[in-house]
Amino acid sequence: MFSGSIPALVTPFSADGAFDESAYRDLVEWQIDEGSTGLVPCGTTGEAATLSAEEHFHIVGICVDQTKGRVPVIAGAGSNDTRVAIHNIKAAKAAGADAALMVPPYYNRPNQEGIFRHFEAVVQACDLPIVLYNVPGRTVTDIAVETVARIAHAFPSVVGIKDATGVIQRVSAQRGACPAGFVQLSGNDDMALAFNVTGGVGCISVTANVAPALCAAFQAACAAGEYAAALELHDRLFALHVALFTDASPGPVKYALSRVRPDFPQALRLPMTWPSEASQRVVDAGLAAAGLV
Repeated sequence: MFSGSIPALVTPFSADGAFDESAYRDLVEWQIDEGSTGLVPCGTTGEAATLSAEEHFHIVGICVDQTKGRVPVIAGAGSNDTRVAIHNIKAAKAAGADAALMVPPYYNRPNQEGIFRHFEAVVQACDLPIVLYNVPGRTVTDIAVETVARIAHAFPSVVGIKDATGVIQRVSAQRGACPAGFVQLSGNDDMALAFNVTGGVGCISVTANVAPALCAAFQAACAAGEYAAALELHDRLFALHVALFTDASPGPVKYALSRVRPDFPQALRLPMTWPSEASQRVVDAGLAAAGLV
């Protein structure tokens, strides 16, 4: 259902901190023109944690409107409160999203049964397709392989997972445990090659914000089984993948965008800040290695 290069879109803010709709529409259009095969508005990279609920789903609606069905839109919609998660997925559906990207509950750290029951309640409340998002480095909640499989078998509307565990073996384990056709998307750009070789079908990407054509070409090469070409693109992009996490994200990626698209707004919302000078130097080197500057 979802595959290829799917950027987790940054959210542009004007100098006064307001959402910059014009810049966002331009970003969406550029991403589609450059070959991105899906879009994720209002995820971690989109600074969703600093958006009000009204802003969040207004932005999802703008993404849907600008996309006009050319690629699927997977709206960030998770919460650590099951009732809020239900509200969010309903709001994502009302905004026209094709699916919701949903983390397991964070901070309150439920056990595996609690994670299952959380998604059970969400699925029962709304039929919008769900892509699980397993990112224990941020949520401190890990969806075990057995729980992923239990959810996937029980609820057909849970169609895939964005796996940011950094554990490549999970791709094989989940492929063996989940129903045929369950979609696995990498949540780590620097591991996307190995992820795809072992059964993944794409990446929800930070780097694609800055290098959409290269990321799309990389994913197309993987899909075609052209792994020598994919390795060459991986090597070209690797320094940039690493550079974009040399300071708190999305600071480095917004800095990188300011280098490749000088008209793109540079503001972040506190507590996120502009990256350090040291991080900027590493980003500059990564952009140069990728041939983007």
